[in-house]
Amino acid sequence: MTERRIKIALGQIAGSPDRQKNLEKGLRILEEAARKGAQVVVFPELSFLPFLPQKPAEPGYESWAEPVPGPTTEMISRKAGELRLTVIFNLLEIYQGKTYDCSPVIDSDGKLVGKNRMVHVLEAPNFHEKSYYNPGDLGAGVFETSIGRIGLAICYDRHFPEYMRVLAMKGAELVVIPQAGAKGEWPAGLFEAEVQVAAFQNGYFCALTNRVGREPKVEFEGGSFVVSPFGQVIAQARRGEEELLLTEVDLSQLEDCPARKHFWKDRRPEIYDRL
Repeated sequence: MTERRIKIALGQIAGSPDRQKNLEKGLRILEEAARKGAQVVVFPELSFLPFLPQKPAEPGYESWAEPVPGPTTEMISRKAGELRLTVIFNLLEIYQGKTYDCSPVIDSDGKLVGKNRMVHVLEAPNFHEKSYYNPGDLGAGVFETSIGRIGLAICYDRHFPEYMRVLAMKGAELVVIPQAGAKGEWPAGLFEAEVQVAAFQNGYFCALTNRVGREPKVEFEGGSFVVSPFGQVIAQARRGEEELLLTEVDLSQLEDCPARKHFWKDRRPEIYDRL
């Protein structure tokens, strides 16, 4: 079995109201990740923006939005191509007058290979997302990149087992999750366990990158992590601190994971609707 080792970097960063400073920080993280041998870098939800939905949208919120491709995508694309990195980040996209929670996928040659829009949109205290985001209409995104097939589950999407299953059905080898998770949002252990189960049942690696830091209404947890297709957390960042977490995974291990050896071949979808 030929090894397919890749080094993943999770850019666990805090946002601020200063978009330019946030973006400059992101570019520095890409440079550090490249120096340390990373091949793919994942940033959290609203990577270079404040967490806008912590309060309901007010007139003019669209000023934070931009098209894809657009200024931020093009800047990250140039740096990704220069450093030979595959990069996934997240922004507020505007398209035909509607705004979306969107993650562009940029390959190591600096080309935009695709984008995905968050499919499921939450409305909850301090997460007033329905006033900012239209439900994504691009399906469950899986993209062919230089390091393998990358699937996208943007934040809230990870809670939906049928969505996580479809990413596997489309051939995802690594599912990346740009996340904005608050401190104390879930019972101890559930934050990781939900993704562990998805990776184990569906047969892919997962890399979740969370925001960190205190904003006006929310304190974000951090604790970004990588999970194997055997359901194990193999690397995790600190909670409450900015960090660049790097870990190496071997995509050839996918061949021997339970989902690919057993679960997938034993599925019986032709009878499920009879149960």
